[in-house]
Amino acid sequence: MDRRGNVFEVRAVGRVHSSRAEIVDDDWGEVEATISLLPPFEPESLAGLTEFSHLEVLYLFHEVDSASVCNGARHPRGRPDWPLVGIFAQRAKDRPNRLGLTTAELIGVEGTSIRLRGLDALDGTPVLDIKPYMEEFGPRTAVREPRWARELMADYF
Repeated sequence: MDRRGNVFEVRAVGRVHSSRAEIVDDDWGEVEATISLLPPFEPESLAGLTEFSHLEVLYLFHEVDSASVCNGARHPRGRPDWPLVGIFAQRAKDRPNRLGLTTAELIGVEGTSIRLRGLDALDGTPVLDIKPYMEEFGPRTAVREPRWARELMADYF
């Protein structure tokens, strides 16, 4: 709700179609998926999208049970050899609002369908938003991350 009392509704703009139907943590790099837009979106909603090489996709981890959501700290992937870190210091699916965000390679657009490579979302996943990736919105300084995060991502894509 905004300061004027307007209520905002978040709804799916599309659905993912993928060969991956079960939650798996790694090997997403070569997975191809299609996002099919839902009504009222028409092909014109995607006009100009093919000028971009990558898209940012915001989606809902719809298969995550709300009882497994973490609000505090945990060891990433349950590995005690990695440090105990807060849920906002990791990209786990068991997040408070169960939102996922991935930058994926755009393969093509046909009608109201978008083909992508490297989208780590399951078949049937509701897509909440799609944005073109622009380098200018990426980091403007050197990226820093802990060793455990690099280890975790070694086989992810």
